[in-house]
Amino acid sequence: MRIAVCDDDKAAREHIVSLIQEQGADTEITAFAGGEEMLRAKEEFDIMFLDIEMEGTSGLETARRLRRIEEKEGREKSVLIFVTGYERYVYDAFDVSAFQYLLKPLQKERFAAIFARAWKEASAVRRRSAAYLFVKSAGMQRKVYLKDILYIESADKKVVLHTKTGILETYGKMNEWERAVGGGFYRCHRCYLVNMEQIVSYGADHLEVLGGDRLLLAQKKYAGFIKRYLEYAKNGGAVNV
Repeated sequence: MRIAVCDDDKAAREHIVSLIQEQGADTEITAFAGGEEMLRAKEEFDIMFLDIEMEGTSGLETARRLRRIEEKEGREKSVLIFVTGYERYVYDAFDVSAFQYLLKPLQKERFAAIFARAWKEASAVRRRSAAYLFVKSAGMQRKVYLKDILYIESADKKVVLHTKTGILETYGKMNEWERAVGGGFYRCHRCYLVNMEQIVSYGADHLEVLGGDRLLLAQKKYAGFIKRYLEYAKNGGAVNV
């Protein structure tokens, strides 16, 4: 697992590195003394520890820029953990989909608990990134990664896969597709099978996915959706709501 530690305080930086090493996990740790240094490196990390109050480019601004890069390049979001001495920054952390925050001075027990959860989340991200299926469309077999599917729609006796790169038309029954894509998708309506990783908002009768498409959420499905979505998030699923 590739881990970045970014803090302009050398002692704090070395302390975080030592705490990571104490977890006994198989890691490759890279330490940075500032946000600009980390951005110039142009490296990808599974887990990132960022100090919010760094001089120059703050940890919050560094995170915003990193998220824009990830989105532009179509990369999975790294698991981001903010390290801060002030609770007032906690709400700002949610703006960049931070996984968690740690208050200084760091406590070994809390660090170990957060690290274990972050490891589980990063491992789940890796598994999702690797999962794919073959789709027969326009007479050709196409390899489609599940992470790239926004939702699957049943329309006019066809099945339409709405992906980040376009639309694929194929055939099959929605029940078969539901089994094929697995637990990261939810049948929110008889005509729609949505990738929970791509949901950006939801209401009592609809879901919205990345890109702005709105899908019907059947009234009788609402309670089940909330339960499944919470289970999905608890088990390390990526949440964008």
